Amino acid sequence: MSLSRYLSPALFGATLAAFVPAFAPSTALAGTAPLAKREAPASADLARWRKSAARVTILRDKWGIPHVFGKKDADAVFGMLYAQAEDDFNRVEMNYINAMGRLAEVEGEREIWRDLRMKLYITPSDLQAKYAASPAWLKQLMVGFADGLNFYLHTHPEVKPKLITRFEPWMALAFSEGSIGGDIEEIALKDLEAFYGGRGEPKLADNRNVHDEEPRGSNGFAIAPKLSKSGHPLLLINPHTSFYFRPEIHMVSDEGLNAYGAVTWGQFFIYQGFNERAGWMHTSGGGDVIDEYLETVTERDGKVFYKYGDGERAMRAVPVTLPYKQADGTMASRTVTAWFSHHGPIIRSENGKWVAVRMMDEPVKALTQSYSRTKAKNYAAFYKAMELRTNSSNNTVYADGDGNIAYFHGNFIPKRDPRFDWTKPVDGSNPATEWQGLHDIKDTITLFNPASGYISNTNNWPFSSSGANSPKRQDYPAYMWSLPENARGVHAERVLKDAKGLTLDSLIATAYDSYLTAFEPLVPQLVRDFEALPASDPRKAALAPQVAALRGWDLRFGAASVPTSLAVYWGQEMVAAADPQARAAGLPTVDYITTRIGAGERLGALERATTKLTADFGTWQTPWGEINRFQRTSGAIDQQYDDSKPSYPVAFTSATWGSLASFGMVAKQKTKRIYGDRGNSFVAVVEFGPKLRAKSILAGGQSGNPASKHFADQAEMYSRGEFKDVLFYKQDIEKQLERKYHPGQRETR
Repeated sequence: MSLSRYLSPALFGATLAAFVPAFAPSTALAGTAPLAKREAPASADLARWRKSAARVTILRDKWGIPHVFGKKDADAVFGMLYAQAEDDFNRVEMNYINAMGRLAEVEGEREIWRDLRMKLYITPSDLQAKYAASPAWLKQLMVGFADGLNFYLHTHPEVKPKLITRFEPWMALAFSEGSIGGDIEEIALKDLEAFYGGRGEPKLADNRNVHDEEPRGSNGFAIAPKLSKSGHPLLLINPHTSFYFRPEIHMVSDEGLNAYGAVTWGQFFIYQGFNERAGWMHTSGGGDVIDEYLETVTERDGKVFYKYGDGERAMRAVPVTLPYKQADGTMASRTVTAWFSHHGPIIRSENGKWVAVRMMDEPVKALTQSYSRTKAKNYAAFYKAMELRTNSSNNTVYADGDGNIAYFHGNFIPKRDPRFDWTKPVDGSNPATEWQGLHDIKDTITLFNPASGYISNTNNWPFSSSGANSPKRQDYPAYMWSLPENARGVHAERVLKDAKGLTLDSLIATAYDSYLTAFEPLVPQLVRDFEALPASDPRKAALAPQVAALRGWDLRFGAASVPTSLAVYWGQEMVAAADPQARAAGLPTVDYITTRIGAGERLGALERATTKLTADFGTWQTPWGEINRFQRTSGAIDQQYDDSKPSYPVAFTSATWGSLASFGMVAKQKTKRIYGDRGNSFVAVVEFGPKLRAKSILAGGQSGNPASKHFADQAEMYSRGEFKDVLFYKQDIEKQLERKYHPGQRETR
């Protein structure tokens, strides 16, 4: 494979201020795209797989949920990955294709920048070395991970992988943390393309990520015994992810593992869930964990140097080859020289300087923490797992059977000099901007058994998490929190501050409370705008019925509610119009439309909303449930929606408007109706009593196969916010058993 090194200088005035690396095409991979061919397993591998399979029993309950029982933890991991592959091998494989920076080999040249982003951090040789240095117990789990997937492929010859025909144990380190986006997605692909593709200098990236079209994130509630009817603690697990991102699974071993919850496809640990004594819920948006450094670069003797302190250092150049599939199916590749300072990889240029990014990059510790917390049965054990400090993209809401509730706002928090504004790139030449290790857990923003009796987080700041007992903003450096208050945070505080006698069912009702807090200031503003119009203004007559509908609205969503439809479409019009100004002002768009736009913008948005509703549905007086729908018609990752195909009405709205139960559409809308694809996905409520009780619901169903009865058997319940009982104990599972088998046995036993 040919690799080329090059550097194209760009002069700014008389000073050499930036170098724009360019691509060098490589023909080494030219030719027909390689088929994903399988080799027959070695006899030793096959014997090991069969022994593992004999030690594993999978019980599928009436919902198709796999309950995997193994002798050892590694056996449970083996069976868990086998079961995941049975349910949706496509998503398992695609997660690892993406994690290893090989997406363009499947999807084509448009994905080379995503691959480059991954390869700035992931190389097989590095992960192989880290695997070799891992503790024996973790190696065993990684072997179980690979063996479970490889045994599935061996016993299912009809399954045709897109790329990966054999999984290796070290691959588990490429995908070790489990978050929906993870830190690496903060690196904008457009910036990489502009820098490494030589297309000019991009605009400054917004590191705070406050402008999602549909809010990413989750809700987590922990309820102390004094606020529950039973006197036992309760936990709400309510991730807002893209649908079908995580299935529901249960893994048990004779070595003390007994974890239930949501697992990201292809990983071997429960990401959000519970064991018989403790539960954990992650929400995104904790502390500031990623920093950008402005590097002052010069060229000399064909090398690149960057200023540091009173001297300079050599920029490290690393050739990165990016294979990709061409339109005709043949393979080609490009090779780019990636640049690294000691702070991290270079991701863009800004004002003639190169920008390096630094983030958490310890996959062995991250995988250790992700797995070990699933076996923590009390607060001390859970805290010990948290002390690894590699959960970099999340907050954690916690509850346990001892009656404790707790909260960790972030986990991996670098120590920094508070004199600098860490929301912007800092001077990489100044040694004072270096990280000074990590903050101890005790010094970060945490809560333990607050007097209020509840804890919540909705991807908002931590200063409203427990009413009057919330952490105080002035006690912590600004970089320990990264997102402001949001409409869901306001909503959560209202429904929890006076809560008493909560049960699993009333906690579900609380989590689905229908009030839309974002419209609380907006509707009165609109009414005042309308009342201020002179009688001669044509809008007075044209908008009178709409304003009357909103004036009389109780601000609660409902499938039969016409004002919900009108309000959401009105809000969407305001957001679309104001988003550029909100970005420029550094404000979340909903905050901007609430505080910055005027009467003309509000009234104009209502006119446009009326026009759109009328055009699409014949009248603006269309009930919300006729518009807002749940539909699942295929197992494709990129779902397509069709107004002519069956769907279910959904009452809850996008989290944008303060709906605690979230249902929003990220995909480009090609239909008249709104079809949710992000929001409530796996949701569970748990009571930690002498015997654990829990209820859950999953968007659609467990299987990704449209031919399976478990493809959409939970869809109608999901659309109504109805939950099923979690079958946690073996005797309960066997009473509602659909199938019991060892991996490799395809017939029902």
